[in-house]
Amino acid sequence: MATTQDTRRAEDQARAQVASILAMVRALDTEDEDAKESAQQTIQEDALSVQVRSGWQRPGTPLEAEEYEILLCTGGPAVRITGQLGQYDEPDTARIEYQDWFTPWTEFLDISTEEDEAVLTYAQQFYFGD
Repeated sequence: MATTQDTRRAEDQARAQVASILAMVRALDTEDEDAKESAQQTIQEDALSVQVRSGWQRPGTPLEAEEYEILLCTGGPAVRITGQLGQYDEPDTARIEYQDWFTPWTEFLDISTEEDEAVLTYAQQFYFGD
């Protein structure tokens, strides 16, 4: 999708969120356990909300989380991380999405490999189980 005036602010907000995530994840890379714990707490306090949802199930079957969403900011613009959960309710995938008023959620693709890995590491700092 080409960047338009309607989505430019939202894309800029996504870019700012990715930069912030990269800085928080880099702070995890330390041998100092207190500093690592502080970095994990910073990440967990950064998200506005964390949600999961299940796939289609037969009635009466216990629901199991398959997908997750971490909401980073709301309003115009809004940014979130979405992805698939693995066998142990840990994120297997992560992608940044953004939207502005009256625009659909759009995946943020202007992201380096290092930033992409940081987004997944960020998501993996949350607990998605029961």
